[in-house]
Amino acid sequence: MSASKGDRKATLDAASWLFNVVTSVGIIIVNKSLMATHGFSFATTLTGLHFATTTLLTLVLKWLGYIQPSQLPVPELLKFVLFANFSIVGMNVSLMWNSVGFYQIAKLTMIPVSCFLEVVLDKVRYSRDTKLSITLVLLGVAVCTVTDVSVNAKGFIAASVAVWSTALQQYYVHHLQRKYSLSSFNLLGHTAPVQAASLLIVGPFVDFWLTGKTVYAYDYHFISVSLILLSCTIAVGTNLSQFICIGRFTAVSFQVLGHMKTILVLILGFIFFGKEGLNHQVVLGMLIAIMGMIWYGNASSKPGGKERRSAPSKSQKKGAVSESSEVDDKV
Repeated sequence: MSASKGDRKATLDAASWLFNVVTSVGIIIVNKSLMATHGFSFATTLTGLHFATTTLLTLVLKWLGYIQPSQLPVPELLKFVLFANFSIVGMNVSLMWNSVGFYQIAKLTMIPVSCFLEVVLDKVRYSRDTKLSITLVLLGVAVCTVTDVSVNAKGFIAASVAVWSTALQQYYVHHLQRKYSLSSFNLLGHTAPVQAASLLIVGPFVDFWLTGKTVYAYDYHFISVSLILLSCTIAVGTNLSQFICIGRFTAVSFQVLGHMKTILVLILGFIFFGKEGLNHQVVLGMLIAIMGMIWYGNASSKPGGKERRSAPSKSQKKGAVSESSEVDDKV
């Protein structure tokens, strides 16, 4: 009985990761075509449209009875949305103010920051092998992606805001699901409407500040509108799969294994856009990162690889975890 339950969990874990990887890589490719080829450079507004589409889906599912009523205190909701929106705007500003190399380095620091949050807030202890495997992943991705590195004061501040807000947002996905026994759809149902409204209000102003162009003056045509709709459709899966993955695992595991998406994007870029982006350095970095991911999966799953030092109200927490996992298993 326990063996079959373990097999089922492993299958669902693998399916969750595959769902996230496919939707994340898909939306990157669609958005690259939309922005680079068709000049739709309004990333913040586009993210608002993504959450608006996600909101519509959660409302339909609630109406059909697939999402059960749940509660999330308003202060917790506002705190989460604040972190999430600062993450989105911060990343866009960081990319504008920093070199690509420093932008990539800033993204890599999310893993140490997420580790720090788990150690401080959840009293998590990492084994030596787990720490070394994370370091190997960071090294491999850095070799793949980091080229020119130049730093300036305002770029450093923007990157710091982006990294900490993203790490806090991902931590709170896991924290809120466990604390309030929320499924991924439940949490999306609470957060997506507020994110959609706030980003659609603020987004056009942020995009104008970043690009000097207004979203309302863009020359919309059939292909660009089709790509926007496709991007919004895929984003529903991306948002949901992120919540499922972080809920089933942790923010750190999501970040570490999530770098597989970086590797896939580089490979697909080589396939679709030619050999310019692939050289010996990139291939070496890919191999190092993949070895680190395999090592991390093995090290963190061993006894003592990653564990909490204290677990207050253990029975209550266990009940909340099992309830949330069962709802996500059904999804």
